[in-house]
This record gives sequence, C-alpha cells and structure tokens, in this order.
Amino acid sequence: MTKKFYLASSFKNSPLVNLIATRLRENGWQQTYDWTKNQRAASFADLNKIGQEEYQGVVESDFFVFLFPAGKGANIEFGIATALKKPIYIFDCTNEIEDFAETSTFYFLDNVLRFSGDVQEFFELILENEG
Repeated sequence: MTKKFYLASSFKNSPLVNLIATRLRENGWQQTYDWTKNQRAASFADLNKIGQEEYQGVVESDFFVFLFPAGKGANIEFGIATALKKPIYIFDCTNEIEDFAETSTFYFLDNVLRFSGDVQEFFELILENEG
C-alpha cells in the first residue's frame, strides 16, 4: 500500500515545500493535496473550496509534514493532524520551536518529531520512520 502525505507550510516556503514533496513522491509516496498550485483566494467561495480540499488532504494522509514557520492555515492543518493522531514531522527552518518563550505545547506531543538542520537529513528522518 502506498503511503500518503500532506505537506503544510506558507506560500513563501513553496520552493522548499516543492523540493521535499518531490523527494517524497520519488520515494513512491503520494501527496494528498498540493496547495502550492493554487492562486491566492479571491473570494469567500474560493476560501471554502480550498479549505475543503486542504482538510480532505490532511484527513487522507498517513503522515503530516510541517515546514515551520508557517501561517495560520498551516497551523490549523497541524491541529487537524494532531487531532487525528497522525505522525507529524516538523522541519524547523528557524530553530524557533526550541525557543521556550515562543513555542507551542502542541509541537512537543508524542506523535511529533521536530527537526532542524539539513533538508536531506530531514528526508532521511521521514524515510527511516515511514519507509
């Protein structure tokens, strides 16, 4: 059975999101939804459609990848993945998660693996746990 993943972040991180998604797909895994192909929402109807698709993508995933820092939408997706008890892999691009005054309790749950460092090592961490 092919494993499925959802990758959340912000539009400003799209190049890194696409790099990691490509590497995961090359490993044979399926991306449940690629929000980087979207244009910015121009209406409430657009927001509803995109929100439904992103929600469904998180629900259908076997594991959740979170590139941090990210915007409110990605953090809500993180919350959905947390509620569904998905394995979560955080790539902390700024080491902000380790700043006790700024971090969130939810980044330290048992189903969450936090990583800061090289992209290749992050991919290997996911491969080791999901492969």
